[in-house]
Amino acid sequence: MQGFSREELVEAFEKYNERRLESQQSGDWNIWAESFTEDAHYIEHAYGEFRGRKAIAEWICDVMAPFPEMTFPQDWIAFDDEKSAIVFQCQNRLPHPKDPEGAPFSFPTWTRLVYAGNGRFSSEEDIYNPTKDAGPTIKAWIQAGGSFASREKVKMQNPGQ
Repeated sequence: MQGFSREELVEAFEKYNERRLESQQSGDWNIWAESFTEDAHYIEHAYGEFRGRKAIAEWICDVMAPFPEMTFPQDWIAFDDEKSAIVFQCQNRLPHPKDPEGAPFSFPTWTRLVYAGNGRFSSEEDIYNPTKDAGPTIKAWIQAGGSFASREKVKMQNPGQ
């Protein structure tokens, strides 16, 4: 595995976050998918595995369609210079649907990115518990008045993992 400087890892991660923010604001998750190499491998334990930037883009656009207001603030970040990897925890956060000052609804995800150079990542793996964390959070959000912006386009392949 080729080593990259910490500076390059930080710059690539900043660009990854810029693309994510632009996708959140525009609703176009193809922008975020540009963070990956053409042959990237994405492991999403609940939804499955995706190979290639095109497959990642199709999946993320579909999975995010019901949740255009979801944001992903990061709690912590760790850099593994030796493996050219970045690990972070973020919150999958939905704002309170009725009270702008109300507490948001969120659940944590751990993510591991592997950097490939040229500002792109060759892999991402997301780890969370859909049964314990995601499902109850979404149900509570709906009970508080939240509603999907579109029908669910992607079904979880492994909802209990």
